[in-house]
Amino acid sequence: MTTLHAPESLVGRSAAFREVLDQAALVAAQDTTVLLTGESGTGKELVARAIHSASPRAKGPFVAVNCAALPETLAESELFGHERGAFTGADRLKRGRFELAVGGTLFLDEIGDLTPSVQGKLLRVLQERQFERVGGTTSLQADVRLITATNRDLEHLVETGTFRADLYYRLAVFGIHLPALREREGDVLVLAEHFLRTLGERMGRRQSRLSDQARQLLLAHTWPGNIRELQNAIERALIAADGHVISPDHLGIGGHGVPTAGLPSVPQIVGDSAPTIRSLAEVEKEAVVDALRRAKGNKAQAATSLGLSRGAFYRRLERFRLLA
Repeated sequence: MTTLHAPESLVGRSAAFREVLDQAALVAAQDTTVLLTGESGTGKELVARAIHSASPRAKGPFVAVNCAALPETLAESELFGHERGAFTGADRLKRGRFELAVGGTLFLDEIGDLTPSVQGKLLRVLQERQFERVGGTTSLQADVRLITATNRDLEHLVETGTFRADLYYRLAVFGIHLPALREREGDVLVLAEHFLRTLGERMGRRQSRLSDQARQLLLAHTWPGNIRELQNAIERALIAADGHVISPDHLGIGGHGVPTAGLPSVPQIVGDSAPTIRSLAEVEKEAVVDALRRAKGNKAQAATSLGLSRGAFYRRLERFRLLA
């Protein structure tokens, strides 16, 4: 099996995380199309980069595209390029991402957000291994290794008719599921210390450390934004603590009367009463509402604070009926 030299930020000791790295190492040496699944913020692009770095294409380019950020009218041009004069405003030849990634790896993130028309064109490229620029007639070779990722349930999208079944089966040749941070037992503090060290060096906060109460809060939090949310929390805490010991208040998470004197590591039971157990959906909705409150209604800022993409955040707003 190929040795996977994981990026420094791919940190963890849990069995679930090691399984991801083992699968990535297994597929890296092949040109097989890989589909990475998992919630937003779980590190899918980092895994894609690790696969690329361990592959025979490592010396070639790694080109990443966020499909959710592609305007519908320009998605085809962004991916495949266009010829001069192909449409109004096309005053010069443009090479698309498939051309820019020749000899290397093309990473298409949030693949589930592609429109049906672009899905069809992508399927044709995968079938024929060639494409034409918009407005062009010359066929170009698609000499790329394709890795895609999504935080959506593609099988459900296939069932509802919003994602092509034939494209799904082309993409899902080798699937790797990235576990949510709450499923990676023991990795929260390992990652927190990693971010504390790397961000602290970059920000001139090398002396900062986590208090015991801050560690307890990190372990108690459910991390709906996953690793990205944890990284944001540590960066925020480094700024707020100004080089001193980081307290729970500095982390900016939990936000509902978090005691600074300490957090119980297990639920406290009084008499015969059992602790109230909330569903994950309730906790997630609370985190979204709290983020909106702290961002004073600014959805982009709230999404960033949770480590979520714009598309993922708006899907949560729709799910919890929070769209105005």
